[in-house]
Amino acid sequence: MIKPLVISLSALIFSVLLLMGGNTFVMTLLGVNLGLKGVEPTLIGAIMVCYSIGFVVGSLYGKRVIKRVGHIRAFAVFSAFLGSSTLIYPLTESIIIWSLLRAFGGVAVAGCFIVIESWFSAVANNDNRATLFFSYQICTYLAATAGQLLIGFTDPSAFVPFTLGAIVLTAALVPLSLSRMDAPTIENSERVSIKFIIKKVPLGLLAALCSGMLITSFYAMAPVYAIQVGLEVEQLSYFMAASVFTFILFAWPLGRLCDQLDRSKIMIWINIIVILSALGVVFAGPYHLGFLIGFSALYMGMVVAIYPVAVAITNDRMDAQYIVAASTTLLLSYGLGSALGPLFSSSMMTWLGAQGLYYGNMGIALLLGAYTWYWRLDVKMVEVADQAHYIPSSAETVGVLATLDPRNEEFVDIPLEEVFPHMEAEEIAEAQACQMELDFPQPEVEETDEEQILVPHEY
Repeated sequence: MIKPLVISLSALIFSVLLLMGGNTFVMTLLGVNLGLKGVEPTLIGAIMVCYSIGFVVGSLYGKRVIKRVGHIRAFAVFSAFLGSSTLIYPLTESIIIWSLLRAFGGVAVAGCFIVIESWFSAVANNDNRATLFFSYQICTYLAATAGQLLIGFTDPSAFVPFTLGAIVLTAALVPLSLSRMDAPTIENSERVSIKFIIKKVPLGLLAALCSGMLITSFYAMAPVYAIQVGLEVEQLSYFMAASVFTFILFAWPLGRLCDQLDRSKIMIWINIIVILSALGVVFAGPYHLGFLIGFSALYMGMVVAIYPVAVAITNDRMDAQYIVAASTTLLLSYGLGSALGPLFSSSMMTWLGAQGLYYGNMGIALLLGAYTWYWRLDVKMVEVADQAHYIPSSAETVGVLATLDPRNEEFVDIPLEEVFPHMEAEEIAEAQACQMELDFPQPEVEETDEEQILVPHEY
């Protein structure tokens, strides 16, 4: 007999894979479809930015819906709406309707993430939360990569890909609906004021903003860029998949560097590499597909690393009790950037052509790198030995998952008896044993004279 805890974990993982994979597939599909139709980049950017706005709204207010009707019902509604709205896109060419669908889609995806992340938080305890945190991050990027590759097997101008996207998004509600856990409690996410972070570490806020602009401008406009430079649909899928996947490859080496060196210097070098790799895409990409994919993958690997470095720099200057609150505020800054990014990049593409995507983003990276240099001259640096542990986290979250951050010393360990109130003590013990059988890598603990330091397992 499969134990409830194993079912709950597998349900969460499969729901994440289906939701993230389907969502990124649909996002890229829309960009490719609009690009093939010859829609102006500014209009495409305006449509795509509605998703980011909806996601921020859903992150802030989606909890009210969940508290009102319950987790499973809310998740079913959100997933069903995502699936049905995906089927509506090919039925109309109205820019207004597509924009509304994108906005409501952003709200629905945020609501789904709140439900899933709440369940992850309920299952977590002090022994496994680092493992669950990293497993969640890896699952989201693997699913996003798979979603990009799926584009290569479809005809984006036809109705069938939209049907496929709707099937995947709707199927995401099935695994979670099979979970035997009672609905977890959703706590209101606390935030520290933007003024407080500006006073303590303005670099973190600016870096989160720039990260949002760079990441969402790529997700929204890179498919349009690929169409404009003449890539076939299959080549486009490889181009997007390689760009998304590289964060997993760079996460651990960058983590090691960030724990051993001054993080503000790492931030400067990240932006230098972003600029150089963007130049590689612009000048070497047109000569060979391998150069285009390689430089783009390096570019996105560095771009995605900006946000976790920003969080680490911020946490270095925050007391432990403010870590989760500060992360939530940085997510709002990221959300603002994600709303500005597609508008900015689409305007640059209208002005400078397809390469305007990378020219504009080079300007953002140059601004962030220059400010980081200025900030270093203006403040006293935190000693490397006093830096908080670097966590390669994704910004594609609604903030609930921040409670699982291994740096969060305020984490509340909820006994499994409360997560599974209808289970006997023997069944709970067996469920815990089954969790160990999942063979998730466990965090290592280094003993020191003063304290225990939690070191996440290497992936």
